[in-house]
Amino acid sequence: QVQPVESGGGLVQAGGSLRLSCAASGRTFSSYAMGWFRQAPGKEREFVAAISWSGSSTYYTDSVKGRFTISRDNAKNTVYLQMNSLKPEDTADYYCAADPDAYYRSPSRNRYAYEYWGQGTQVTVSS
Repeated sequence: QVQPVESGGGLVQAGGSLRLSCAASGRTFSSYAMGWFRQAPGKEREFVAAISWSGSSTYYTDSVKGRFTISRDNAKNTVYLQMNSLKPEDTADYYCAADPDAYYRSPSRNRYAYEYWGQGTQVTVSS
């Protein structure tokens, strides 16, 4: 079991950058796939990016490809989301989540595959 805690959100101008961090407690972090999701006001929570337990495979939704990078440091029990070239449409609450069942498969883009969730961090991109 892990408990993710996100940090690094804030207000940034369009074109700027932010790096989100997700620190997760628990000795099993390194065996879990991790994902980032976001939820804008009035919208469904959507997949942003995911990374395999080893860090060797990463996946992105099309709207962030080439702008966002997900990475992890298993020694620090932390996963990151580097966000560059931010756009106003990236404004949302960003959530980190852990998928405990992805050791032998690719990380899922489906939020229901993720069992452990953080409380979220707010990202606001002004135009």
